[in-house]
Amino acid sequence: MDLSAATQENLSYILKRIGEKLDVVNVVLLDPVDYNLDKYEDLKWLYDHIMTKDSLSISEKQAFIEELANIRK
Repeated sequence: MDLSAATQENLSYILKRIGEKLDVVNVVLLDPVDYNLDKYEDLKWLYDHIMTKDSLSISEKQAFIEELANIRK
């Protein structure tokens, strides 16, 4: 999948995959409606960084979730 373009479909995909990797239980945090496409590059950077890790510590997961909360509308 080509994630270089800031589209709603790519945003939804990125948020879904981030949620899976971070084991997010409250998926409301990752509702694509709550994110602006103008923040796509920030989300793409987080996605790329998270996906390079084989596993994440609890503190890393918490830090990424906090960063997502900062990016939300």
